[in-house]
Amino acid sequence: MDILKTATDWVKAELFSTPFFMLFGILFIAASIGFWQLGKTDMARAYSIPTLVAGILLLTIGLGLFYTNKSRMIAFEKAYHNDAQAFVASEILRAESTLKEYDTVVFKAIPIIIIIAALLLLLLNTPTWRAICITTIAMLIVILLVDGTAHARMEAYHKELKLTEIKK
Repeated sequence: MDILKTATDWVKAELFSTPFFMLFGILFIAASIGFWQLGKTDMARAYSIPTLVAGILLLTIGLGLFYTNKSRMIAFEKAYHNDAQAFVASEILRAESTLKEYDTVVFKAIPIIIIIAALLLLLLNTPTWRAICITTIAMLIVILLVDGTAHARMEAYHKELKLTEIKK
């Protein structure tokens, strides 16, 4: 029953973390509205669409992760009670897959995209492209911050799963 508590605690931590995507999404949308309503310069007005898109993307990510993890909590209990060893084995595979995705997407692809956006920022002088680059960098930094902590939780959860597998 210990691993079920560990799995449930991991999901609860994820449920606490994912609303930060939604919070930042709302902040980006609020900034978009502010730029749209109050922007006096071309540069300020250029931010309205990119920040709106970034806000919608962050909200979508947050809502998707929240509902996925919410349903996962119920599924964990059922799967554990049906077959505890199969539950642990499937969770180990899922955790390993997720950790590989973090390594590829979060810690390689996102920094590369940030670098590209920073280089484009140096090369492009139009307000729209500058706003797109700066907003992209800001959104990806938010993703790095939130997913960096999620990665650490997933690593700890994976270690617990491996320890449980060894004991059995």
